[in-house]
Amino acid sequence: MEEKTQSMLPIILVVFIDLLGLGLAIPILAPMFFDVQHGVLPAGFSTEMRGILLGLIIAIYPLAQFFGAPIIGALSDHKGRKPVLLISLSGTLLGYLVFAAGVLIGNVPMLYIGRMIAGFTGGNLATAYSAIADISDEKSKTKNFGLVGMAYGVGFIIGPYVGGVLSDPSVVSWFNFSTPFLAAALLAVINLFMVYFRFEETLKTRVHTPVTPWMGFANLKKAAILPKLRTMFIVIFLYMFGYTMYTQFLSVYLIERFAFSTSHIGDIYAFIGLCIALTQGLVTRPVSRWFSSEQVLQVSFLGLSIAVGAVLLATDASHVYFFIPFVALFAGLTYPNTTTIVSNLAGRESQGEIMGISQSVQAAAQAIPPIIAGVIISIGVTLPILCASAIIFCAWAGFMLAMHYKQREKFHEV
Repeated sequence: MEEKTQSMLPIILVVFIDLLGLGLAIPILAPMFFDVQHGVLPAGFSTEMRGILLGLIIAIYPLAQFFGAPIIGALSDHKGRKPVLLISLSGTLLGYLVFAAGVLIGNVPMLYIGRMIAGFTGGNLATAYSAIADISDEKSKTKNFGLVGMAYGVGFIIGPYVGGVLSDPSVVSWFNFSTPFLAAALLAVINLFMVYFRFEETLKTRVHTPVTPWMGFANLKKAAILPKLRTMFIVIFLYMFGYTMYTQFLSVYLIERFAFSTSHIGDIYAFIGLCIALTQGLVTRPVSRWFSSEQVLQVSFLGLSIAVGAVLLATDASHVYFFIPFVALFAGLTYPNTTTIVSNLAGRESQGEIMGISQSVQAAAQAIPPIIAGVIISIGVTLPILCASAIIFCAWAGFMLAMHYKQREKFHEV
């Protein structure tokens, strides 16, 4: 199938802006809730309450995405990719503006509303991946998902750095916590124009799927009973749960173990994003030509589990930078190949629905770690990373078991 390459840039930009919005919040949210002088909470709030509110605002984005992704995915199968992308990008723009306004006027509920709107409409990742599947054949699908993954990584590179710089009044006097989100809103406007003028509709066969507010829960049920996809969704849930726990708790570990500052945290996450982008831009494409997605995941899941746990071996802050590229390498290989397998197992006419289910599974896995943050940290600062490594190992074990049964079924068929 000939690819509509003119549609690739708007799709890549959609993913980039979604991850930019996530990334720029990383060095900002904790100071916003814990900085008594410049933060958004009054001085009377206890440390425990600040931690709870911080955990909730981190969790609310993937939680809203849990509800939004399947709705947006199903609508894109029925109405088309382009109109759904335009509507969801408008919502992303609104979410950034509401959050920025909440910072400027000191209205904490508006912060949650803004993150909720941005999270719900951030479900357009499912539509972006469906559009990639529409314009790709079996051979080009993994490398195209890799390009989108590179945008994912680049957004994560620039996000923390932009968030740190644009929120620092010592750089420019009028910079504050709202500035990064206003900049992200401007990018969302640019993306709206890109999709409107450059994106050509990729959906050929339209399918009507009933849309309800509870599709996220229905999708989890579907994920558990779909014969071809059930095991893969369980594996993805475990992998995403473990990897999210690692990325969200790494900063806490670095603060406690090596006294990292906010700017240092932004730097380390930017370095992680850079390594992931390089992996998906330079490694994923050639690897996809030589090995199947199943072969890659047999190695990358295990490698990721070991690399995540190995971070705890660092005895100096500089040593962390040695382990990060290994985590990024295996994470960069894992994500596009899990997406490829899910896409291949789904029919072409239901790409939006299946990608929406996949994103619901991932959003559920991403929403849980922040909520249990207090319990994990109270036991020990290294425990989240150890748990992350163990959970990713379980994902690898489940995947290997599934491959074993698949090979045995093929043997019996012969």
